[in-house]
Parts: sequence; structure tokens; C-alpha cells
Amino acid sequence: SCFSGLKKASKRVSCSKRYKIQKKVREHNKKLRKDAKKKGVGKKVKKDIGVPNKAPFKEDILREAEQRRSKLEEEKEKKKLAKQQERAQKRKKENAAGRDADPKAKKARKVKEKGASKIMLLSYLLQVIDASDIIVEILDARDPLGSRCPQLEEAVLKREGNKKLLFLLNKIDLVPKENVEKWLQCLQLEFPAVAFKASTQLQDKTVQEKKARFATLNGVVDQTKGVACYGSSSLLQLLGDYANETGREGSLKVGLVGFPNVGKSSLINSLKGMRACNAGVQRGITRCFQDVHISKNVKMIDSPGIVAAQSNPKAAMALRSLQVEDKQETVLEAVRTLLKQCNKQQVMLQYNVPDFRNSLEFLSFFAKKRGFLQKGGVPNTELAASTFLNDWTGAKLSYHCKAPEKPSLPPYLSEEIVTEMQKGWDLDKLRKGNEETLRSVKFPNQASSIVLLSKGPTAGVLSDVVEDKPAPEPTEEDIEGSCENQEVRLQVPVPVNIDLSSVHTDDAYDFNKDFK
Repeated sequence: SCFSGLKKASKRVSCSKRYKIQKKVREHNKKLRKDAKKKGVGKKVKKDIGVPNKAPFKEDILREAEQRRSKLEEEKEKKKLAKQQERAQKRKKENAAGRDADPKAKKARKVKEKGASKIMLLSYLLQVIDASDIIVEILDARDPLGSRCPQLEEAVLKREGNKKLLFLLNKIDLVPKENVEKWLQCLQLEFPAVAFKASTQLQDKTVQEKKARFATLNGVVDQTKGVACYGSSSLLQLLGDYANETGREGSLKVGLVGFPNVGKSSLINSLKGMRACNAGVQRGITRCFQDVHISKNVKMIDSPGIVAAQSNPKAAMALRSLQVEDKQETVLEAVRTLLKQCNKQQVMLQYNVPDFRNSLEFLSFFAKKRGFLQKGGVPNTELAASTFLNDWTGAKLSYHCKAPEKPSLPPYLSEEIVTEMQKGWDLDKLRKGNEETLRSVKFPNQASSIVLLSKGPTAGVLSDVVEDKPAPEPTEEDIEGSCENQEVRLQVPVPVNIDLSSVHTDDAYDFNKDFK
């Protein structure tokens, strides 16, 4: 460029010039001091050297100075908190004024709050039941009886259109093989039951295509436990044979129902071979129904989780309800309830923690084991409790419930209804498919699985009475006030009484000064 030949000016000066500058600076400072002396300006305040060692009551003086300093810091913190609350109130008023001025935004907010309510979830679930030809109730193999909803099964039986009900026992890889076989025999006395293990590590289509190309080039086959899916061929063959047997025109509509986190969305993703529905450890991710075409003649409908009734036992609510996600129940209470239903020795072996007296001590041990520590090394029991619940509701922890030795039909079922429900299914192919699935899956042994005391079927809310008494919508003050009501606990200074009657006036100190 044209400026490439230019160089910076040198900062070097001659010694005579540098000495001359220093002399001028000294003369200037001397003149300033002389003028200040004429005007009567005092000298600089000397730095406080602190309390002498020979001063009486030195420790008390320093303690009082420290308390005074902490009190000033607390007042500063209170003023800061008051300013934050004032700004929050101001923002709330501005947002309220903006929402009231815009009727479309106000209407959209009401629709959003209504969509997240339990009544809307119930309406979606009923729409899925009405639109489906076959209802697949997905059960958690670790607690099949607790995953059943009698109200749902009764509602399906009473619906018009000769709808079929099918059981699908998911997460069989987390239960001992003998327990899975007993539960299949027990469930097949009522409705056909399919053994299934869904894939839990499916990615989006683009990510999956990249991995497939990489595996083809390098000759790598992904055989990890989370990617594998078992029972899909048996289920699709069963549904295809039923569609051919009935001679139905168009696609066979299959509705997937069940409590939160039993694997409805994961089942669709496994059959589709890609991530078609949102799925995760957190309960209640699916908030509306979704149609997914699995094959040419089978279409599956994903549905929100069944809303559990408040009359259920606490242990059932901790596993099947959305109370923790809705902030109606703390995670600590849910963990305390679950630990009461388990054998302490098995929990200690599973999580490798020492003997504990209560749930809080267990969470402290568990937090230290996982490294969930807060500032100062304090165990984060809240995070440990959330992780513990995710283990129990997700596809990770192995636990099981014993099957009843003498199963009996529920009151809403009879021998005639059972016979009618099993018509049209190829039960021999179903039995062979389940046997093939059980041979392919790697099961945990009996000793490494925790025994859980089941509380029986979980009651769900499917009655229209709920719609007559909708839950009150939360106001803006309730939503934002919950965040503002959190008080900051500040340490209160302890007053110290110092008797200074024995101190002479010559040795008195100014206690309004901070000594550092």
C-alpha cells in the first residue's frame, strides 16, 4: 500500500531535554505546594495504622468494627434487592399495559394457558381414542399393574366402532426375564400383549444420515444398548395381519395411550427409525396428539400422557403424575415416598451408598457420589433428587414388581368381552414373536434389580365432570409473585456490649471509624 513506507516517529530524546522536563515538573509541584500553604490547605491525611496492640479491649473494638462493616454490607444488599423489586414491578406494569393495549396478544396468552391445562390434555386424549381403530396401552414392564388405567380401558370398551385394545409391555430390558414372562402370561388373560424394547438414542434424520454414511465408509456397526430396538417386527406383523383380516380400506389408525414417560413417543421413533416425535426423560413432553405414518397401511397417533387422579397413593403419583413438573410436589417428597416402597439394602447396592437413616441422608450420599456439590462442598440434594427421579421414570434403572400368582379379571371385564377382544388377532404369531424378542434381549439378573411394592392400577381422570369444574387460571400476580416472594436471608449482627468505664479519656478511641 501507499503507507507501507512510513515509519513511526522515535520516542528517543536527548538527555538534556529529559533533565529539563524533570526540572520543570519539580518546579511546578513546588509552586503548587507553596500556593496551597499560603491558602491554608492542610497536608494529606495520614493512613490509619489500625488499633495498637497495647490498646485495651482491642479484640472487642475489632469485633465491633467488623460487625459495623457487615451491617453496612447488609444494608447495601437490601437496597440492591429493593431496587430489583422496584424494577420488576415497573416491568410488570409496563407488560400489563402492553398486553391490555393489544387484544390479540391477550387472547393468545389465554389460549396458551388453556392449552397447557389438564382439561386440554384430556380432550386430546379422548380425540385420539375416538379417531383410532386400535388402542395400544403402553405399560412400563417394571410396574405393569401401576401403568394400567382402569378408567381408560373402560372408556375404550364403551366406545362405539368395535375398537380393539392391545397391551404393549415396554422397557423389558430393565426387568429380569422370569418376571417379564410371568407378566406376559398374566396380561394375555385379558388382552393380547406384545413384548417390546424401544430405542432411546435416535437422532434427527440429518444426523442419522451422516452417521449411516460414516458407518458405511468405515465398516462400523452401532450395536449399543440404547440404539437397539426389539419387538418392532412382531408388532408390525400383528397390526398388518389384523388389517388384512378385517379388510379395512385405507390406513389402520393405531392410538398410543398411557401414563407419562412409559415410552409412547419412543415407540413411534423406534418403528419409524428416526426421531419423528419429541421424547425425553422429562415427563409430559408430548402436549398434543400427532399422526405419524409408520407404513403404507399403518398410521400411529401419539397422545399426551393420562392425567392421574389425586386420589391415587403417593407412590403411584410420584412415578405416574406430572405433579413434580407442575411444581405441585417437591422432588424431595417424591424421593421420600419412593424409598419407602423399596428394600433399603437393594437401594444401597444399586447406588453404591452407605447405610442411611432417611431420604435426606440418602440424597446427601448420592450427591457426593455423583459430584453434585454446591459452594463450600455442600451436597446439592435438589439436583440429586431430580436425577434419582429421572432414573426411576426413564429407561435406565432396573426395578420390578412381582406378578400376581392368581390373577383375576377387573370388574369392567367379563369372559365374553375378553373373547371378543381377542378375535381377529393371530395369537400364535404373537406368541412366537414374543419368544423371539425375549431371546434377543439381554436381561438383568434378579440380584441387580430392585423390588418395588406396586400400589395396583393407577386411577386416571377421563370423566367429563372435570370439564364442568375447570381449574382457575393463574393470574399475572400469581405467576410473577412466586418469583418475587423469595426472601434473601441475611445474617443478623450480634450486638456486643463493651464496658468502657475503666478506660481513661486519654486512651479513648473513635468507635465510628472502621479499623482495617
